[in-house]
Amino acid sequence: MKKTMKSIFLTVLATVLVSFASTAQNSEKKLDDAGRITLAAFVAPQVAGLPDAAKSMLSNKLSQIATQNGIGGSAKNERFIITCNIVVLTKDILPGPPPMTALSMDVTLYIGDGIAGTKFASKSITVKGVGTNETKAYIEGIKMIKPSDPGVQAFVEEGKKKIMAYYNTKCDMIIQEAKSLATQNKQEEAIYKLTAVPDVCKECFEKCLVAIEPIYKQKIERDCKIKFAEAKNLWNANQNIDAANQAGALLASIEPQASCYKEAQGLSTTIAKKVTEIDKREWAFKMKEQEQTSEMIRAYRDVGVAYGNGQPDSIEYNVNGWW
Repeated sequence: MKKTMKSIFLTVLATVLVSFASTAQNSEKKLDDAGRITLAAFVAPQVAGLPDAAKSMLSNKLSQIATQNGIGGSAKNERFIITCNIVVLTKDILPGPPPMTALSMDVTLYIGDGIAGTKFASKSITVKGVGTNETKAYIEGIKMIKPSDPGVQAFVEEGKKKIMAYYNTKCDMIIQEAKSLATQNKQEEAIYKLTAVPDVCKECFEKCLVAIEPIYKQKIERDCKIKFAEAKNLWNANQNIDAANQAGALLASIEPQASCYKEAQGLSTTIAKKVTEIDKREWAFKMKEQEQTSEMIRAYRDVGVAYGNGQPDSIEYNVNGWW
């Protein structure tokens, strides 16, 4: 019976998530980055001779290509990137006044795994730019790259398929790494790894879903013990409004699924009664209530997102050999 209920839970969870993801990948800005395939825009230092102002324009253009094709991302330390190289084919100075600089450029876009240094897809475009100086000529040329161009869209789609294939072929390794982290009491990092698998990678996503549940349980059990002990110590040391509020904030963040939740609930009730006695008002802090399936999804993702956001921007992307 227990096994049956677990199976039902996972089926419902998977159904909700896959439905959620399907909508999100096709409807930009309806979902945060968690659960979607996303790309970071990266302008490599190997793009020689590109003025700083043009680099900024190029970074914005790469972001536009990703975003307008449904895979733009804003999370820190994205694994997958969209980048490009520019080769100036011709440079001409046109007589004025004012004299103008004309550039013909071969722009090659790339999507790939910026951590492993694996190129997934590429697309070359020839553009021309004319400006009163070289920087403005670069900028005008970069403006000519159109995210809605069918060739660019096909390039993004190819990259997306390769990313999905990456997750499906590396899935067992991802899960093993997460389990290993969990045994080292690094549950948040483990959940971050597992929730990074996009929902659209259905096969791997469902495996990760199964793996997350016990790791999440470990996390909330650990958190419950720590928060309850801290709240109890605060309240026992000073039974006043300040201590009640500090203890209340800790107790209110304990998950209902944790085994010490009832003890925490009892302490919360005790504090609430005391607050009513000494302050003649209702205590503001309430314990969490049992979460629904969709709320569990958000809880998993919140843990992963919080961990990711807490990490420094430390990735050095590897694009050696891409051009």
